[in-house]
Amino acid sequence: MTSTGTRPAVGELLRDWRQRRRLSQLDLASDAGVSSRHLSFVETGRARPSREMVLHLAEQMEVPLRARNELLLAAGFAPAYGRRGLDDPDMSAVRTALDLVLAAYEPFPAVVIDRSWNLVAGNRGIAPLTEGVAPELLQPPANVLRLSLHPDGLAPRIVNLPQWRAHVLHRLAREAHASADPGLAALHRELAGLPGGADRSPPNGIAVPLRLRAGDAVLSFLSTVTTFGTAVDLTAAELSIEAFLPADAGTAEFLRGLR
Repeated sequence: MTSTGTRPAVGELLRDWRQRRRLSQLDLASDAGVSSRHLSFVETGRARPSREMVLHLAEQMEVPLRARNELLLAAGFAPAYGRRGLDDPDMSAVRTALDLVLAAYEPFPAVVIDRSWNLVAGNRGIAPLTEGVAPELLQPPANVLRLSLHPDGLAPRIVNLPQWRAHVLHRLAREAHASADPGLAALHRELAGLPGGADRSPPNGIAVPLRLRAGDAVLSFLSTVTTFGTAVDLTAAELSIEAFLPADAGTAEFLRGLR
């Protein structure tokens, strides 16, 4: 059953998310504390869920905030989560937090990215990562994954390109599936078509490093990701900070020497 117009019915969307999370109706009903019969009625359109029920089921399935708004609209309710630009006065605390974290990582590279992996901001430590990159790849909105895998980007300088490329594509594919974001799926298709090979063998260490040539040196980085865990604004919820920390003493010494 679908609603009028082009928007799917809320039950159809809930079923799609449940299947995406690989949950049975019984699994989700048990997790949410509702009867599987009622959940079945909601999914087939025989019962109309309340606003609270839509949000409760979405919370149980860890549906992204943007998609929760879509569920509410499909059920006939107003969106629950707003979206403010970073220049909005109400976002001053977010801007301050981002600036503090970026500065704290220096001289090590760190970037703020949005849900599409577009560059929002970066600290002074990113200079070694962008050296020699084609100017058009740095034009806003610069996509950091495209930047890393493109032949005119970082790819020629990445010593372990097949291994790093496999890691990036695997991570992006997981995010595209988990978020049901067609933009991420399209980005994955684009990047998968770029040259570079793929090495799916397990890394020797604790994580897949980014090993990057910088002049006569080879820098080795491990990446970490920071998010706003309690965000209820779409902009804040969809931002993350990726930091590239030195994986060895030589890399740390090299970066500190650039200050």
